[in-house]
Amino acid sequence: MNMFSVGKIINTHGIQGEVKVKRISDFDERFNVGETLYAVEENENPIPLVIDGHRNHKGFELMHFKGYDSINDVAPFKGMYLKITEKQLTELEEGEYYYHEIIGNTVFTDTGEKIGEISEILSPGANDVWVVKQEIGKDILIPYIDDVVIEVDVPAKKVIIKPMEGLFD
Repeated sequence: MNMFSVGKIINTHGIQGEVKVKRISDFDERFNVGETLYAVEENENPIPLVIDGHRNHKGFELMHFKGYDSINDVAPFKGMYLKITEKQLTELEEGEYYYHEIIGNTVFTDTGEKIGEISEILSPGANDVWVVKQEIGKDILIPYIDDVVIEVDVPAKKVIIKPMEGLFD
């Protein structure tokens, strides 16, 4: 079963079963009361968790899960990723992509030169920045803006860019 990360449990919060979560999703509805997330540790079976409490606190999500009412219940979740299933993915609008659809794509210039493969996506502010790992040399940072990213072909795992001045310096 394909699963996709929407957050990571950083720590417990208080003694009544709340956890502090670093968000890895742009979709607020992922954290609504009643939604099911899955705590996943590497090579382990996912643990379904139903959110029965949620609030924002100092840039993090504080969550409480149904049936987990003490710090001792949630302490084992520390460090685990919170994931959703493929069925829980939301339809996106034209020109919007999930990170998993972009990471791993090969980047070419508009003249056909291969740049490298997208290894991660940063979200520092107004637009995402795609980190492109070259075969030789340092990583290239590609801003996801219309002036630079010309075409994204998800099925072909291919991105075409028009390099802006100074991009390869």
